Amino acid sequence: MNCTKGYVLPGLPHLLLQPEANPGWKKVRAAMERVRAEIETLQPDVLLMYSTYWPSVIGHQVQANPAPEWVLVDEEFHALGSIPYKLKIDADLAAALVAEAKARNLAARAINYHGFPIDTGSVVVSKIINPKNAIPMVIISSNVYADRAETLVLGKAAVDALAKSGKKAVAIAITSLSNRLHGTKIEPKDDKIHSLKDQEWNLKFLEFLQAGRLEDVSQLSRQFHREARVNKVANFKPFWWLAAVLGQTNKYSGEVLEYQPIYGSGAAVVGLSPTTRAARDLEFDENDPDVYAGERNVLGDR
Repeated sequence: MNCTKGYVLPGLPHLLLQPEANPGWKKVRAAMERVRAEIETLQPDVLLMYSTYWPSVIGHQVQANPAPEWVLVDEEFHALGSIPYKLKIDADLAAALVAEAKARNLAARAINYHGFPIDTGSVVVSKIINPKNAIPMVIISSNVYADRAETLVLGKAAVDALAKSGKKAVAIAITSLSNRLHGTKIEPKDDKIHSLKDQEWNLKFLEFLQAGRLEDVSQLSRQFHREARVNKVANFKPFWWLAAVLGQTNKYSGEVLEYQPIYGSGAAVVGLSPTTRAARDLEFDENDPDVYAGERNVLGDR
């Protein structure tokens, strides 16, 4: 396989700009530093990043500017301050991924112009786990209207591009678990998960991930979206993408490095390593498309 390991990482700016303000935030930051060290030992050619913090509306976008440089101010937490950044992008692999996505009937385009705003999640994660830009990255948007079939096909397009390039990658899904933020200002010391219901669903997902049950988590993503997410997008997609890139199985060694609230949301640091041992064979019966031709939606609520 061209993807040697996968990670689920949070991307709120508190982890970069104010980790010391809350003991839990500091623990999450420390766990991400552990991920940085792990990635250094894996020596991948590229970091393949799917960011739920980068919404796209018409199709799928892939960052292809070799050296995007700007100053980021998060739209929700601008009071935390500015984040100057300069990233290193594998432009050739980005272009190849776009071509493979189009070959699988997806709408996709490469983004390459000065001043395009890199999303908060990608900037925060890259500055923590790849602070010296030692490893080139490819950053992929999360289409707000895409559902399971389209997201799986997007992941498979990334696999195609990697296989043809011969490059070894680490796959990273940048996302929170539950994403409800506190509606009123809180002091960092008073942070907690937004609701007991969100907490219970987060812990159930983490239990599955700890057991290496990526495919089961993938198949439960629609239900998780209804129970623990603000319904701004069609559905919760990062585990669909990650399963398509790493392999749609339960054959993983999972490790939950940390889990804490960040301003009400569920911030988890999780590592998934492919193994030959299946955790449990409990996948649901849903189609596994190779070319996008619309949604089957057998698990929909209508």
